[in-house]
Amino acid sequence: MQRQVGSLNLNQSVKSKLISAGITSTRDLQHVTATQLSSETNLSQVEALEVLQVSSGVGVVSLSALELLQREEEEPKSIVTFCSQLDAALTGGVPVGKITEICGTPGTGKTQLCFQLAVDVQVPPCFGGLGGQVVFIDTEGSFLLQRIVDVAAAAVQHCSLLAEDDEQRVAMTTFSVDTILSNIFLVRCRDYVELLAELHMLPDFLCEHPKVRLLVIDSLAFLFRQHFEELSQRTRILNGLAQQLIAMATSQNMAVVLTNHMTTRLHSGRSQLVPALGDSWGHAPTIRLLLHWAGLKRLAAIFKSSGHMDCTVQYQLTSDGFRDADQSEQPQSKRPRTHSSQSAVSTTETGS
Repeated sequence: MQRQVGSLNLNQSVKSKLISAGITSTRDLQHVTATQLSSETNLSQVEALEVLQVSSGVGVVSLSALELLQREEEEPKSIVTFCSQLDAALTGGVPVGKITEICGTPGTGKTQLCFQLAVDVQVPPCFGGLGGQVVFIDTEGSFLLQRIVDVAAAAVQHCSLLAEDDEQRVAMTTFSVDTILSNIFLVRCRDYVELLAELHMLPDFLCEHPKVRLLVIDSLAFLFRQHFEELSQRTRILNGLAQQLIAMATSQNMAVVLTNHMTTRLHSGRSQLVPALGDSWGHAPTIRLLLHWAGLKRLAAIFKSSGHMDCTVQYQLTSDGFRDADQSEQPQSKRPRTHSSQSAVSTTETGS
């Protein structure tokens, strides 16, 4: 489905420049680069990227409900975290075809969980994994190769101990630290313009690499919490970004995992820690996880999900990666999904 430029969620001056240049529908924006669009319309590079970002989320052919059901029944639906309590709470792990956001203050393990998922998505299908690849977009320079090597070595050792039949033993001949590293495609983005450009080119990359089953952006907030004179521009770009990621996750049947910072908000005369990027962005992720401290314990809370109960589990970070905490210290709390996301965050934070 094609749409007229005038109906797109763009600044009026941007739409006027597009129409003046003879670009009247999204059909005219296909196979055009940001540089070409900028030179043809006198738009800035950022404005051109925003136009391509918004138009790329338009006209996506949706799957029927029956096709979605068949896909879920035929293919693995989740990426395990190696923390059995969290996997159980998520009904198997981080879901493919959806956006999962990991929120938390520094030091809670957001990046460590991303490392774990980047390795776990590659677990061979005969062990219940996806046997996939991952695109890892690093915005903060926090990608530590040695840490990935440690997590990968632990995953290989774990699967080798589980191998029982010939199929699994054969799979272990190609599931190694070297192959795990070769299946992680690392991208470094230093500002939101680079991120938008990378995401605009990503569909072509995914066509050439159909085994990619996970996209990680660590972190999204780092690029969008500064360098914006107008908050409305940031909101428009984030809304377009959300449409892109949702369409990509669905069409490619892959998991999209984002990390987000926490910020302080005044509520009823007191300050609270809440995820950054605002309430509008909060609607984009399918699942939001909050990693936080309660004394010396690390807790992971599901505080937004239409398919899971609000739930808090304990975890730990070890030399092997993201793991269960000691069973003797692992209480689990659940409550019906009648609370808002903000109240869920407030509850977990005040208890930490």
